[in-house]
Amino acid sequence: MRIATWNVNSINARLETVVRWFEEAEPDVACLQEIKCVDEKFPAEAFERLGYNVAVHGQKSYNGVAMLSKRPLEDVRRGLPEGDGDDHARYIEAVVSGPQPVRVASIYLPNGNPIGTEKFAYKLAWLGRLRRHVETLMAFEEPLALLGDYNVIPEERDAEFPKNWAEDALFQPESRAAFRGLKWMGLTDAYLEADGAPGAYTFWDYQAGAWQRNNGIRIDHALLSPQAADRLRGVSIHRDVRSWDKPSDHVPLVIELDV
Repeated sequence: MRIATWNVNSINARLETVVRWFEEAEPDVACLQEIKCVDEKFPAEAFERLGYNVAVHGQKSYNGVAMLSKRPLEDVRRGLPEGDGDDHARYIEAVVSGPQPVRVASIYLPNGNPIGTEKFAYKLAWLGRLRRHVETLMAFEEPLALLGDYNVIPEERDAEFPKNWAEDALFQPESRAAFRGLKWMGLTDAYLEADGAPGAYTFWDYQAGAWQRNNGIRIDHALLSPQAADRLRGVSIHRDVRSWDKPSDHVPLVIELDV
C-alpha cells in the first residue's frame, strides 16, 4: 500500500497539476493539506474518475484537509478532540479497509508565526491536543500512519540553511520538542527509518529563488506506529513535482507499507 502526503496549496488552483501526479504516481491512499475550499467545492469527481473514495474536512479560503483512497474509508473523523471554539480544518482520520486495515490521518499543523504571539501558542496547544489523541490511538495497537504538513523542522539537517530559520516558529525549541514528544510515544519517522539521507526536503518557498538554490526544508512527515513501522518497505520524495508548471511549494512524500 502506497500512502502519500501532499500540501497542495489550493486544490482548485492546482487541480491539473495534482491530477497529473495522481495519474502518474497512482497512490493507494493520499492525504492532502491546505486544500483551501469548503467540502462542497472540493473537486471530488476528478478523483472519483480515477477510482478514489473521497473524504473532506474543508474550510473556505484557508486550511482544509482531505483523504483519498482506492479502498473504502471507514470510521472517518473530522477534527481533533478538545476542539471547542476551534474552527480550523486541520485534521481528518479514517480506517483504510482491507485484509489488513490501516488507520491513516491527514494533518495540517499550524504554522505558528510570528513567535511570541497567540499564533505560536495555538501551534503548541494544537500539538498537545494531537499528542493526547495519538495516545488514545496507540492504545489500539494497530497499524497507524500519521501523515501531513507538520510545520516543524525536526533537526538542523532538515534545512539547507538552518540559521535562516532560527527566528521561525517551525524551528523553535518548543516546536521541535513537541515533535520529539510524539516520536517518543513509540512513533517512527518513516523517512529516517527507510532512508535518512540529508538534503531530502519537501518544501521550497516561492520567493528568492529558493527552489533554484535548493534552499529547502523537510516539514512533511509520516510517523508510524510500531505495527505500521514493521511493515515499512520504502519512502520516496517526489522532488521533481516542484519543477512542474504551477507547482505547490510542497512536494509529495510517499511511503510504502506491506499490507
